[in-house]
Amino acid sequence: MSDPLFWHRLQFGFTIIYHYLFPQLTMGLALLIVVLKLIALRTGREAFNNAARFWIRIFGLNFAFGVVTGIPMEFQFGTNWARFSEYAGGVVGQTLAMEGIFAFFLESTFLALLIWGERRLGPRGHLAAAVALLLGSWLSGYFIIATNAFMQHPVGYRIAADGMLQIADLSQFVFNPWAVVQYLHNQSASVVTAAFVMVAVGAFWTLRRTHSEVARVSLRTGLFAGLVASILVAFPTGHEHGRMVATRQPVTLAAMEGHFESGSHAPLAVIGQPNVPERRLDNPIRLPAVLSWIAYGDFSASVRGLDAFPESEWPDNIELLYYAFHIMVGLGTIFIALMGLGTLQLARGRLERSRWLLWLLTFAFPFPYIATTAGWMTAELGRQPWLVYGLFRTAEGASPLVHSGTALFTALGFAGLYFVMGILFLALVAQEVAHGPRTPEHGSHA
Repeated sequence: MSDPLFWHRLQFGFTIIYHYLFPQLTMGLALLIVVLKLIALRTGREAFNNAARFWIRIFGLNFAFGVVTGIPMEFQFGTNWARFSEYAGGVVGQTLAMEGIFAFFLESTFLALLIWGERRLGPRGHLAAAVALLLGSWLSGYFIIATNAFMQHPVGYRIAADGMLQIADLSQFVFNPWAVVQYLHNQSASVVTAAFVMVAVGAFWTLRRTHSEVARVSLRTGLFAGLVASILVAFPTGHEHGRMVATRQPVTLAAMEGHFESGSHAPLAVIGQPNVPERRLDNPIRLPAVLSWIAYGDFSASVRGLDAFPESEWPDNIELLYYAFHIMVGLGTIFIALMGLGTLQLARGRLERSRWLLWLLTFAFPFPYIATTAGWMTAELGRQPWLVYGLFRTAEGASPLVHSGTALFTALGFAGLYFVMGILFLALVAQEVAHGPRTPEHGSHA
């Protein structure tokens, strides 16, 4: 526990997990707001405009808290990970700068126009501002994921004479194939989060019999988007991401699946408990040959287990990696079933009378947050023991002058501050939900 590296990792892991609670909703909401504005413009139905105004306010709250919680992470590259910044800053600094210059300012500028500029912009102008907001938020997401993708699968770089990394091919770096697949998977998941939140609020209003028109719009839009996005998270994006891991990080795949022994016709473990000291999976329920097909598209393909790699190359927390991956996959399957059931009941005209389902949809909104957190833990734990896969180990990247006491003190400070911010955020969102949608006649500027 006195190892500074442990506290550096814990602090950064905590701050980035907490921060991502906000952008995942804003990115998903950005798309759904465009959908609402587009339908309102084409149909002239004011309920869609009222719904868009409400969700723009929720977007604004998320954006503000996302900015505040994101700033400390930028500083941690220098305070906690100075050696990594020195080694890879010439590469990853490019996309981090592009995220700030091209995406963040675009997003913040058009958010202001969305909140306060509807009357001056008019319907088409307001829709154009929503599209620009979508572009800014999704560009921001891409640049961040391109940075992470380089750490997972480094391309487009060269090693300078001083041993540091430099950009050799900017287009190859920015359009890293790992980044493209990871981005599509991540953005689909962000739409799932936004859809579940939208459905939860719509279901809550329906149960209370308030704001009926906007509640119905939120339910319909959220259920349809949630069903489509939940399917896309699993296939093709999740499936392709799994195959990419199998090809480029085979030891990660073995750890994720609790696959200790190499062999053909590899089974997929639906459930089980990894026993690392004994190198086996306890109490497994397996589907024969399915892992071979998922990884390589061939039921008879040989899949390397952990026994094919030296222990120095194994992820350093196999148990947590295994459970995070299985939580993500399990919840993703549940999402498809729940959104499918809700959409079916909606199509049959029975959703508003199915109070048990409405209650279930109301309280289901935290689970996409859990799934995305588990997904990011899977990606980051799976990359260990590397900061830049195959090039630079995590143990080499921490700041040499920051000792464990300092890292622990600041981690506790962030935890306390973020706890207060979380309470404030929930109170503000609850106030907005209680107030409900507003129309321009009721004094809203949105």
